[in-house]
Amino acid sequence: MNTIAIDCRFAATQSGLGRYTRELITRVVQRDHASRYVLFVRSASEDWIPRQLQHVSVVESNFSHYSFAEQWHLPRLILRSKANLFFSPHFNVPFFCPTPFVMTVHDLILHHFPNEASFLKQVAYRLLLARSVRRASHIMTVSNFVMQEIVDSYGTNIAKRISVVREGVSESYRFRSAEEIDVVKKAYGLDKPYFLYVGNCKQHKNVSTLLGAFLMLPRGSSQLILVTGGKEVRQLGILPLGVRVLSGLSDQAMSCLYSGARSFVTASLYEGFCLPIAEALACGCPVIASHRAAIPETAAGRSVLVEPTVECLATAMSMPSERPLPFIGTTWEQAAASALSIFRSAF
Repeated sequence: MNTIAIDCRFAATQSGLGRYTRELITRVVQRDHASRYVLFVRSASEDWIPRQLQHVSVVESNFSHYSFAEQWHLPRLILRSKANLFFSPHFNVPFFCPTPFVMTVHDLILHHFPNEASFLKQVAYRLLLARSVRRASHIMTVSNFVMQEIVDSYGTNIAKRISVVREGVSESYRFRSAEEIDVVKKAYGLDKPYFLYVGNCKQHKNVSTLLGAFLMLPRGSSQLILVTGGKEVRQLGILPLGVRVLSGLSDQAMSCLYSGARSFVTASLYEGFCLPIAEALACGCPVIASHRAAIPETAAGRSVLVEPTVECLATAMSMPSERPLPFIGTTWEQAAASALSIFRSAF
């Protein structure tokens, strides 16, 4: 029986990487009973961990990402697990990984937007990513856009080891009834038509431009709901009247917010995939988004794509939005089946 070790430390977070890890790995281990799985987690008590599966074991690995502790301890845990293959749902594979590995590259964001990363962190990122890309048995990416960026950055000979496995949409994301939507709107005091943004507020998300566009709309006619978190929110300063920040919502509540929104809107300058667009489309929510990076690919011809400027966004937001039919491009079950096929080919 082959053994696959997986770095699941991100699963404990509410980040996009956290969701990707939880959704994908849960389904992979449920589909594959022919392999033994060892999951490296922050805490064995995490709710998402698949229970009562005899072929799955967990190892607590509570050390930070992008740290010296990670580079020291993770290779030893991989060796101890007797793994035939290591999977990292991110680019940060140990520099001296002792087994063949598969990894996911979600984007090359730090190539374009360093955000608050120090010079040393940027250098370490480039060194680690370059080594991982060149040594990986296989590389999963979430869009054709990211695949092309990898090839352009690291050479055409890498293309044969890259597969596009798009992020999925959970079953919770579907069009909700008026009654369900009203319950959530009342719970959060949403008494006006609202635009919805979901994501962090880092540099490339361009949230300040979105705020500027909202201020150009007739005062008091609508609200802008930012479902976000993290320290970058504070950098937005005092939010304009009609703008609210929400966080910690359940998938069901998020599905209702998407279903009831005038539009999901993002001014992002760079996305490797943009899962909120896929979730919005699954809920039949109109989408207004930047014509940048992987966004047109994820939008799949079902969104209004504009230049990410205040004027263009404001114009699109002021137009009546036609509600599209719900659309699901990829499910997590399909993503897990593709990932499992890649794992098996890498042995």
